[in-house]
Amino acid sequence: MNTLSAHTASAQHSRMPARGWRLDTRRAMSLRPQVPSRLHITQGRAWVTLGQAPKGAANESGDLVLNAGESLTVPAGARVVMEPWQPGAGPVRFDWCAEPEALSREEAGRFGREVVTPSRELGVALGQAGLAFARLVRGVFGYSEFLVAGRGRVLTPYESNQP
Repeated sequence: MNTLSAHTASAQHSRMPARGWRLDTRRAMSLRPQVPSRLHITQGRAWVTLGQAPKGAANESGDLVLNAGESLTVPAGARVVMEPWQPGAGPVRFDWCAEPEALSREEAGRFGREVVTPSRELGVALGQAGLAFARLVRGVFGYSEFLVAGRGRVLTPYESNQP
């Protein structure tokens, strides 16, 4: 990579909006997923320890260094501890999602992005609107005695409009 392309790539990277989770310098984070998940580093370098029984050669203890753009599949029940690898370089940004979600994001084509995802969001929004309407109706019926004031009830002089 020559200096011009490196400069252009870093300039494009700096203009990208920050997304995902942020792990500040001199901090560590521990995660224990209940379902198979994926850790994807979007910015910086992270030292990741995957708490599993050692497998393979003696140097395969579960410690990994992940750079921006690299991913790690984490099995269910495994303990993951991560921290920034170079504290002077700034925070690490990462995405964390369940493995089925990660696979569906990768495999989703144009139809998935433009039709399936908005329809799911619309379904959730309509469900929330329905619940809000039900709470509104319940609230209005709770105040029905005040809406029908004067029927079967004697009004005090302060509540009535005397001529």
